[in-house]
Amino acid sequence: HFARARTITVEPHDQESIPGVRLGFFGVIDERMDLELVAAVAAARPDWHLIMIGPVVKIDAATLPQLPNIHYLGMKTYDELPTYMAGWDVAMLPFARNESTRFISPTKTPEYLAAGLPVVSTSIRDVIRPYGNAGVVHIRDTPEEFVAAVERSLAEDTSQRLKRVDAMLSQTSWSRTWGRMAELLEDAVQRRTKSKKAQHGTGKLAAAAAASGHA
Repeated sequence: HFARARTITVEPHDQESIPGVRLGFFGVIDERMDLELVAAVAAARPDWHLIMIGPVVKIDAATLPQLPNIHYLGMKTYDELPTYMAGWDVAMLPFARNESTRFISPTKTPEYLAAGLPVVSTSIRDVIRPYGNAGVVHIRDTPEEFVAAVERSLAEDTSQRLKRVDAMLSQTSWSRTWGRMAELLEDAVQRRTKSKKAQHGTGKLAAAAAASGHA
């Protein structure tokens, strides 16, 4: 679904007029978002445009940073997302580091990668491992580091990056993950069945021994 973004050329009407380098995010905009980081990146590079897609929940929309190069496009359907992503230069995961994000595992990480986009994220544990460790996502926390990582992403050799990304994604597809889960479940069932049979056999021997002793 998200790989379609690599070949789509038609721009959505509310994004087509946004100029320059585009940094995109889609998802719920809530207390997990590092709004100070978003504002700082936008202020540091006014020639870049930050596109934020998704509903605003649990926080007051009035607290969102308002700069000419930050664009809140609202909620989009699942089917529409690849069309928007096709027009981005970099995807971002600007999550805060707090109790709300301590155990999150953003499924949008492989979705961004499948779309062919370079990704810059703050240091969220389940993004660092495996994506950051594999070198397919840049992990940075401060505005200065985040900006530098975006600049580095823009200068990367796209074909080489996509080779690394696709090699990793081929090992983590939903069908492959489900197949491995099914194998583990089947193995657990077999081990439990063998254990019950062994216990049953031991119980029979004990009963026979007890009966023999009583006689």
